[in-house]
Amino acid sequence: MSGSLNHQNLLQLCLNLTESLPNQDRFERLLATVRQAILCDAVVLLKYNPQGVLRPLAQAGLTPDILGRQFKLEEHPRLRLICEANAPTRFPAHSELPDPYDSMLLASEGKLPIHACMGLPLVTRDELIGVLTLDSLNAGAFNEIPQRTLDLISAMAAATLQTATLLQQLEQRNRLDQALLREMNQEAIQKDGGQLIGDSEAIKTLKKNIELVAATDFKVLIEGETGVGKELVARHVHQLSTRNHRPLVYVNCAAIPENLIESELFGHRKGAFTGAHQTRNGKFLLADGGTLFLDEIGELPLTAQSKLLRVLQNQEIQPLGQDTVQQVDVRIIAATNRDLKAAVLKGEFREDLYHRLSVYPIHMPPLRQRHGDINLLAGYFTENTRRRMGLKQLTLSPEALSALSRYTWPGNVRELEHVISRAALIASSATPSLISRIEPKHLGLNPNQTTITIPTIAEASLDIQPQLSLKEATEAFQRQLILKALSQHNNNWAAAARTLDIDRANLVRLSKRLGIHQKKLWTPLGNQH
Repeated sequence: MSGSLNHQNLLQLCLNLTESLPNQDRFERLLATVRQAILCDAVVLLKYNPQGVLRPLAQAGLTPDILGRQFKLEEHPRLRLICEANAPTRFPAHSELPDPYDSMLLASEGKLPIHACMGLPLVTRDELIGVLTLDSLNAGAFNEIPQRTLDLISAMAAATLQTATLLQQLEQRNRLDQALLREMNQEAIQKDGGQLIGDSEAIKTLKKNIELVAATDFKVLIEGETGVGKELVARHVHQLSTRNHRPLVYVNCAAIPENLIESELFGHRKGAFTGAHQTRNGKFLLADGGTLFLDEIGELPLTAQSKLLRVLQNQEIQPLGQDTVQQVDVRIIAATNRDLKAAVLKGEFREDLYHRLSVYPIHMPPLRQRHGDINLLAGYFTENTRRRMGLKQLTLSPEALSALSRYTWPGNVRELEHVISRAALIASSATPSLISRIEPKHLGLNPNQTTITIPTIAEASLDIQPQLSLKEATEAFQRQLILKALSQHNNNWAAAARTLDIDRANLVRLSKRLGIHQKKLWTPLGNQH
């Protein structure tokens, strides 16, 4: 009738917990072992969720459709009693409680006859995680089973379910991490158009260096002034490398507090320090198989430099709170706007780390040395700004282009982008249409060509607050422009659309997005005349 767990069965269950098995195979091996220990016609492993529902994960002896069912405890008193008990529950053979598996037992057709039924609650850390049910057509099949056997089966079933659940969570988290990294990688590639704009000799030389080193796994040190586009170079090196299908992970070394650098780079285990409430992978592990971009590497404290050096030497990391090391395969690209050679001489940067990082140095030229590139970059940023602001047309006058070319650009490409964006907003505020032209007066460039005086929008009839972000200011400008056009045409949307040179339907949709509604506008606008 029934047996007990022998040493061989128990050993096999333990091995199943440690083996790398698909969860379904793990569950089926568990049920097979249970049926060897306890003779029964059906056994089912069910997972419990806090909403009071049991979902079958694996079964033997029942019709296969049971795996698609869910059992609400409020509808199944037998299952509810099993979940509420602290020990195995045996139901009397003549129990009047309905059996949730009626008509599903393969060994019996139709409604279940008098039979033996038993359920084991599966508990981990005082928390119910599932249930194991057993049914037998032999009414007394479960009467003489030793308590030790049931305790062992409950413990091993709970451990199996818990292991499978944890593995599933880890796999799901890994899939989410990988999806996020792919998204981050794609976003990084596409940022700033994903292209190096320019035809100057300096840029041509830069592109040749990128193509040459990208095919290798050499560490790259990108040097250049602030705002020249060092991150863009790193993205191109990664994209042209054999690692382009793996993550490109960005780290701003200057933005990490010194006491968190080790955790940020190498990760930590739960409980490794105060506040470490869960295990966290570091940037090296996230970039495994791909590229790690260490921006502002010159700002890394000396204590962190020594730890980074060990990782670069051995390609091994040791997360905080973990006794063992982990092997990683990461390509390093670093960037700095500092003179690291001078920092080495001053004792502010480790010489051995500098040589490790600068296997292939790349110099990103400042904008003032990129003769002929300013017009191309200005056109690129003007088109991007036009699209962001929702303008139909945005152009640069020849005089504005000339002023841009004469300026020395201490802030480099980043400064040029900001000047174009700001000038576009100011130029657009002076005209009621969606067609604008940037003139020298909108740029705010001083005659000495070394500094910029940011112009105000005082010359425009619209009021845009300077503390707003570009997006907020753009929307504020669009909102006020539409309100002005509607006011001029006594709320005639068709006439306002013609003035703004936009389709009426598009104007209505844009107005709704900006929070402008005709019903709310009618009275105030009427009162203005």
